[in-house]
Amino acid sequence: MCGIAGIFNINHQPVAHSQIKAMTNSISHRGPDGEGQYIDGYVALGHRRLAIIDLSPAGHQPMQTREGRFTITYNGEVYNFKELRIQLEALGYQFRSNTDTEVVLYAYTEWGCKCLDKFNGMFAFAIWDKKEQRLFLARDRYGIKPLYYYNLDKSFVFASEVKAIIASGCYQSKLDKEGLIEYLTFQNFFTDKTLFQDIKMLMPGHYAYIDIGGKFEKHQYWDFNFCGSLQISEEEAVEETDRLFKQAVQRQLVGDVPVNAYLSGGIDSGAITMVASKFLPHMQTFTIGFDLSSASGLELSFDERAKAEHISYLAKTEHYEMVLKAGDMERCMDKYAHHLEEPRVGQSYPNYYAAKLASKFGKVVLSGAGGDELFGGYPWRYFYTNKPIVFDKFIDSYYLKWQRLIPNSQLKDLLAPIWEDVKHIWTRDIFADVFKTIKKDTLEASDCINYSLYLEAKTFLHGLLVVEDKLSMAHSLETRVPFLDNNLVDFATKLPSSMKISNQFEMANENDLASKLQANKSGKIILRKTLVKYLGKKIVNTKKQGFSSPDASWFKGESIEYIQKELTNSLPIFNQDAIQKILNQHVSRKQNNRLAIWSLLYLNKSLRVFNHECS
Repeated sequence: MCGIAGIFNINHQPVAHSQIKAMTNSISHRGPDGEGQYIDGYVALGHRRLAIIDLSPAGHQPMQTREGRFTITYNGEVYNFKELRIQLEALGYQFRSNTDTEVVLYAYTEWGCKCLDKFNGMFAFAIWDKKEQRLFLARDRYGIKPLYYYNLDKSFVFASEVKAIIASGCYQSKLDKEGLIEYLTFQNFFTDKTLFQDIKMLMPGHYAYIDIGGKFEKHQYWDFNFCGSLQISEEEAVEETDRLFKQAVQRQLVGDVPVNAYLSGGIDSGAITMVASKFLPHMQTFTIGFDLSSASGLELSFDERAKAEHISYLAKTEHYEMVLKAGDMERCMDKYAHHLEEPRVGQSYPNYYAAKLASKFGKVVLSGAGGDELFGGYPWRYFYTNKPIVFDKFIDSYYLKWQRLIPNSQLKDLLAPIWEDVKHIWTRDIFADVFKTIKKDTLEASDCINYSLYLEAKTFLHGLLVVEDKLSMAHSLETRVPFLDNNLVDFATKLPSSMKISNQFEMANENDLASKLQANKSGKIILRKTLVKYLGKKIVNTKKQGFSSPDASWFKGESIEYIQKELTNSLPIFNQDAIQKILNQHVSRKQNNRLAIWSLLYLNKSLRVFNHECS
């Protein structure tokens, strides 16, 4: 796991060493074990190394092929690199290291962009072709590793994090107002936009070329296919899920440093820990708990330390915990905003602390991310119907029921100072565009569930992965996600939706905890039946609890002074009266606005940290 950066000056202006060095310095947290820069006139590649496979100097990057034609800067892990190396050696390639980086480099040399179909892992990398004078960039299927780029003013600049693009000196931080609308609607980005105007993200499952003439081409090489077409008995489904799950976990234990695990108390991280601990007898596990002394209602169940401790006992791990209090949010906000850069999905500052804890004991940690999205873990968020529905009606109905961070009717008021600049944005169309590659005129009832799963995997999962990467790498920690093994994903997406979800529920507001708790035992049917052998019925049948702090309570009590101070000093892009209304509704218990309050807090902080020009 590492950090990458680069500049390609289309106007043929030479890249200064100080320029690429500034970029790699800005992401030194991603790779404290080494750094490197490669300059070829108007092209520069930079790298920061977190050494995990082959700790020797042979793994130094940027790395070149023997004849010097191709040079790579690479971030990630390709877990099947040893098998691919055998294939390449049979074709005559000779290797100087034991790294997966060199395998990726020669795989591209041999197969070009088709090499991406062969990789089972997580990655973002760039390869400079000196002969063709062309830069190739690629990102893994699911978007586990991020890759940002800026392509204006005759310079193409890319990096693992936005801050490196800013450090290049080619870009002046400016707010993308259209991106802001997208975030305030979905608490996420469904497109390739960011909060930084003209900085985009290469989307998951995509690669791109840019040549010496400035021609930029993007191509999609993979996408989720929740077809549910597999004809299989329940017994066979459990057996195959188990086989692929164990294979996925074992694959991701590769490395020359210890591998540990997060342990939330849920079945996904719990089962990963149970399987991994069979191969790693001295495994360490990590849990974040919450001080619930001021919590109320359903948030009193948010601390899952007891469940995690029980699983640690079963797996015989060395277990560590950290307990967060209301004040821990404000304590980390400056550093948190600096590392996260752009907000996605929910309140993720507990993840920042989890990574901080885990990083004290090693460089690699396993995570349970992906299990919910693949196997139907959010029944309250899916669109249900008992009869065929035309696509446009499906979109209209689904969009209306979809939990939006700030309802469309309130956005105009909140963003009144800049509304004229963004009123042309139709977020319903952004929502519909998620399905553009799988759109069909009429959807059957089962199609609607599979389309819902597709939306979650393409948007919510991607947001989770970007957040996890940023916050773990803030502490020089690599997070691996066994559920996103290619073979397991391919199988899970083919399973019928009836093997994932047992009952139909009305879609619930994301703040409606009671509805979520009612629905969540009806999801992940086949996965629960598979994992019972590792965790037992009591744990597997426990109601799902997301990893969330009791902020609805804290925002009314212990954190209210901090929130008032921050939100009464909001940036001029926001209508202060609208913000106060959102806050008053929450404090008076008229409406649970915890997600909106959190997002406004973060936006305020982030836009200041990065000194966005908001005019």
